[in-house]
Formats: sequence, structure tokens, C-alpha cells
Amino acid sequence: MKILISNDDGYLAPGIIALANALTPIADIVVVAPESNRSGASNSLTLDRPLSVHRAENGFYFVNGTPSDCVHVALTGILNFRPDLIVSGINQGQNMGDDTLYSGTVAAATEGFLFGIPAIAFSQVKHGWDELEAAAQIAREIVERRFEQMPRPFLLNVNIPNLPYAEIRPALATRLGKRHMSEPVIKMLDPHGREIYWIGPAGTAKDADAGTDFHAVAHGHVSITPLQIDLTHRTQLTGLAKDLL
Repeated sequence: MKILISNDDGYLAPGIIALANALTPIADIVVVAPESNRSGASNSLTLDRPLSVHRAENGFYFVNGTPSDCVHVALTGILNFRPDLIVSGINQGQNMGDDTLYSGTVAAATEGFLFGIPAIAFSQVKHGWDELEAAAQIAREIVERRFEQMPRPFLLNVNIPNLPYAEIRPALATRLGKRHMSEPVIKMLDPHGREIYWIGPAGTAKDADAGTDFHAVAHGHVSITPLQIDLTHRTQLTGLAKDLL
């Protein structure tokens, strides 16, 4: 099996190193990741300047662009083969509910999915890299499942509790929950007295009922959510068509 690995925390992040180490024994891997942290980059592509690709001493490629750039450049400019799977992560912090719209981790996997390649995004629920080796082992086990019953390509979003391996409960198939609105921006002054703004933290979970990703990880389970790209609001199509008559 040939696997392309990327992330949004950057090629030096502990999460991508742990993921690469976990998958090396079971696959031929290539790592192409951002030069620096690009969390929250979503599915953005860099179109206003050229991109540079370099190779680190450990063999990882790094790109001065977004997670989507990395996968796009890898698939169309670096690799001389088509990967069997795209894997993104392991992200520092959860990507659940509405987070998936902003997540660079999910975006890297999504870019592979758009090229018709199965893809999986992995995230740890909490920041700090606690129990990262356990998360990497879980990621390897999920990759090894192959998901033969899933149509190709598939796009899976996986969130793993920061728990010792023996305490992590079995994976559950989940739907995305929903957050409250984000907290207000944080206003500050720069050294010149000019007002600046920091984006505030994400809101708390609004929909964390049984069956959601929030509920699963809160109870120690690994959450696996299948994602799709079609944003069409199908239930409104009929009403819209009538309004246009």
C-alpha cells in the first residue's frame, strides 16, 4: 500500500512524525506537509504566488503553502505514482462538528478525496500531544481496516481521545455535531497603539447528543465520521424552483 501523508500543523509537528512512524511498517509512505503551522486554512489554494518545495533531512517534503497546496502539489507535481490512500494528521486538537469547515487537517484529506483517492483525517481531541503514541497506534489500526464495504473514494474524519491505549473505547460511526457560535474576537493594541483583533476560541458544543462525534469522544470512544462535499440543500430545491416560476 502506498500512502501520502500531510497535515496542517507543519512538517515538524510531533503528530505527523508519530503518524509516519506508525504507518511506515505497513506501507510505503511519502510525507508532504506545510512548512509552518497552517491551522484553520480550510481548503484554500495559493494562487497569487508560486510555491516552493524542499526536502528535510528525515525525507519529509515541505511546502510554503496550505495543506491543500501540499496534497495538490504532491499528486500533480512530486509523486510519480498514485497513492492508495491519503492520510492527514495527527492534528493537535479536535476537528468535530463545524470545525471541519475550517480545518486544514480535514482539507488535506479532502483534496485527496477530490482527486478520487480514499482519505482519512486524524485528530487528537485535546491540545498538548498527550498520549500521542496511543493515537498513532489507533490511526494505524484504522488504516489497516481498509473499509472494504465503503464506496470509493471515501472521506473519513477521525477524532481520538487523549487517553492511554488500553483506555480508549472502540470506534463508533458518528455524525457531525454542532457548536454554538464562536466566542467574540479579542481586541488588543499593537506596540504602536493600533487596535488589532485575535479570532476568539471556538464555542462549546450545542448538539452533542448520542450519535454525534462530540458524544462519542466524551465517552472515551474514537469517532469516525464519513464526510461528503456536496453542499446542495436538497430539501430547499423544490421551494426554490417554485419561487423561480
